[in-house]
Amino acid sequence: MQCMKISIIIPAFNEERLIAHTLASVQHGTAEFVRRGWETELIVCDNNSTDGTAEIARAAGAKVVFEPVNQIARARNCGAAAAGGDWLIFVDADSNPDTALFREVADQIVAGRCIAGGATVKLDAQHPVTSRAVAIWNWTSRVCHWFAGSFIFCNAEAFRAVGGFSSELFVAEEIDLSKRFKRLARATRKKVVILHHHPMLTSGRKVELYSAGERLRFLAKAIWRGGRISRNREDCSIWYDGRR
Repeated sequence: MQCMKISIIIPAFNEERLIAHTLASVQHGTAEFVRRGWETELIVCDNNSTDGTAEIARAAGAKVVFEPVNQIARARNCGAAAAGGDWLIFVDADSNPDTALFREVADQIVAGRCIAGGATVKLDAQHPVTSRAVAIWNWTSRVCHWFAGSFIFCNAEAFRAVGGFSSELFVAEEIDLSKRFKRLARATRKKVVILHHHPMLTSGRKVELYSAGERLRFLAKAIWRGGRISRNREDCSIWYDGRR
């Protein structure tokens, strides 16, 4: 297979507590790509942080780009716009992929059938209720081929063809992207995959930072208002209020 370039993109808003660990995990995992003779680049999109996120990323050797509008979809798109890779990997700033997961991604790329994919997840802290919720999500993800935002990989040309992440959405933008990739995959006789042998380790901090009442109020609002809630930043404060 010809030399490949992989761009790893990390959107980050006030992540100085966790991003150093994420960057270290990503850099360790990219050894799998280097072993195959592939080129890699690491891009952090500073999504208007007010802390030391950008400085930590630069010190770790990442290319840092800036997105002034505080929105996850825009931050990911900004990072992708600066990327020169044949394939893009989006990793959340509070998540820690391992070498085995990157190896699975590389195998999918080499096989040539995959256009995009995600991975199942596991939390870094176990809570009875959230563990069940994660299990339900992982089942849904695999059945529906929906991505978890913490880890998404895709062919760069295909990403541009489907229009990237929707800037109209403040949450669930990864599910919207999944659906558009699935349509493209059917049209091009490719496939979308959800890797599950090596789940992405991601932070369960929302369980600790937000009370059960806050989480239940968001869920009730989401059920009542349906998909409209994803288009209103104020309704999605759990993701955007800066609590870390």
